[in-house]
Amino acid sequence: MSGVATVIGAGIIGLTTALRLQDAGLRVVIVSADDPEATTSVLATAMVGPTFGLSGPRAAAWEAETVGLLLANGETPGVHLLRGRFIAVPEGFIPPSAQQLPGFALCTDAERPEGFGTAFWLEVPVVDMPLYLRHLAATFARRGGELRREAVATLADVEDLAPLVANCSGLGARELVPDDQVEPIRGPKIIVANPGIDTFCITAPGTETTSYHPLGDVVVLGGSHVPSADTTPDPDEEAAIVDRCAAIEPRLRGVEVLEHRVGLRPSRPEVRLERERIGSVTVVHNYGHGGVGVTLSWGCAKEAAQLLVGRQA
Repeated sequence: MSGVATVIGAGIIGLTTALRLQDAGLRVVIVSADDPEATTSVLATAMVGPTFGLSGPRAAAWEAETVGLLLANGETPGVHLLRGRFIAVPEGFIPPSAQQLPGFALCTDAERPEGFGTAFWLEVPVVDMPLYLRHLAATFARRGGELRREAVATLADVEDLAPLVANCSGLGARELVPDDQVEPIRGPKIIVANPGIDTFCITAPGTETTSYHPLGDVVVLGGSHVPSADTTPDPDEEAAIVDRCAAIEPRLRGVEVLEHRVGLRPSRPEVRLERERIGSVTVVHNYGHGGVGVTLSWGCAKEAAQLLVGRQA
């Protein structure tokens, strides 16, 4: 059994962690109540690049690992490079990693939207999450991984799973651990017909964040960080997001809305990535990524696998 690991959760954090554990030579089983394409990860807009809200060398290393991997693997299904603007109200609000990424350039006065003191261009990976999750799940299965559709009620049950467990339960960690620092953050995903936009734009996080990302014939709009477990689409919220996007990109005004769904980001004051002993089992917790799970995924997966394998050795 020493060469077996169980991953709890089949979202982006669970899948990437499972793949890194396979890289380490372990036989891996993912246990999840949902298939990958039914997890909240599928609703992520998934622009992979500098994060306005995180700081410190650890978070920077997680981000750099993911960005570097996706930039190096240009043929990854669901991933393509896209040029776009990062904007923020304060002046000089540029994450340190941004200037080292492809295509960095300060926006001209004409390119900087009114009311924003910081605006710069980058070319970063943008991810079509349904396609990307299918690719990761298929890779995991091709390597001999097993996905079990079952729920884990409490971490007291982990001794029945495997000697090594990665807890990538996301929002589920609130009840599973339990960890009351985890809270759901409402994340609307509004898909509209593309009126001819070929660059993205995203603002620094806040209660009303604004973002739009073109994906072929559609554009994905977002812009809410409100604490709530309600996944019911709100017409007023939709109208407000479209209006904010249209204030930056006028071609989005009056655009046809094709789909509106709401996901829940697993927010926490800081990501929990640490090792814990529960009975005879070594558990590594890897959850609490909020709205930047895709950006941090491969970096956190690498560290989680090192914590588990190192403990095993």
